[in-house]
Amino acid sequence: MKIATLISRYLLGLIFAIFGLNGFLHFIPMPAPTGLAGQFMGALFVSHYLVPIFALQLAGGVLLLASRYVPLALTLLAPIIVNIDLYHALMAPEGLPLAVVVSVLWTVTFLGVRSAFQGVFRSYSDKNVTALQQKVQTVKAA
Repeated sequence: MKIATLISRYLLGLIFAIFGLNGFLHFIPMPAPTGLAGQFMGALFVSHYLVPIFALQLAGGVLLLASRYVPLALTLLAPIIVNIDLYHALMAPEGLPLAVVVSVLWTVTFLGVRSAFQGVFRSYSDKNVTALQQKVQTVKAA
């Protein structure tokens, strides 16, 4: 699992570093989408919404490639990946296979560092129940 996590982290980092840089340098020619997908991308481009998205992609990709702050990189990239998946699922299905591959790479990388996210998946009720149990034990001991 450790090797799979390492490979997925580097592939994910490479994908996002390249496409993040491409957003600024335009070295990969990509045809403009048509229909609703084209209108959506046009609105994102005209509003300059894509600039911070490309910057976050680049930052997340570089962090993954550098193997530094991997949980932060995954946190930055997760909402971008969700939007990529939804865009391709709802408007441009021809890109859906690559979007699914990126989601799988993110998931494998996440599983390698899931201990860093333990606090995120605890509810406040668990903390409150534990505090209440400690109070009850203190009262019983007294």
